[in-house]
Amino acid sequence: MIVTKLTDILNTDRDISGPGWSSRRLLLAQDGTGFTITDTLIKAGASLTLEYKHHVEACYCIHGQGDVTAHADGITHPIEPYTLYALDKNDRHTVRALGGDLRLVCVFNPALSGQEVHRADGSYAPEE
Repeated sequence: MIVTKLTDILNTDRDISGPGWSSRRLLLAQDGTGFTITDTLIKAGASLTLEYKHHVEACYCIHGQGDVTAHADGITHPIEPYTLYALDKNDRHTVRALGGDLRLVCVFNPALSGQEVHRADGSYAPEE
């Protein structure tokens, strides 16, 4: 059994940040579950364009307000607490935090190693 508290990973190599976001990686590939769970903060006013070409991601909002726009159809969906969006087609999308930080619990499949960096196109490199 794996039991982890957010406070256990803050300021460790599982606490990753970039422009407009931070991702606290609660489960990673090394944990052997086959998926990753993150506690992710999108900073107030941030707008992130992403496309996980090699991972499926689902995000569940637990705090804040924002929106997510699918580039394929241009439709924007509001995000508020208890809203889930899933990028089941590796969708290119833009997520925005409106009026404050947006806090999401995210699941990635396949699991992340933990040190991925968003490439210029917003994706992570495929598994090696």
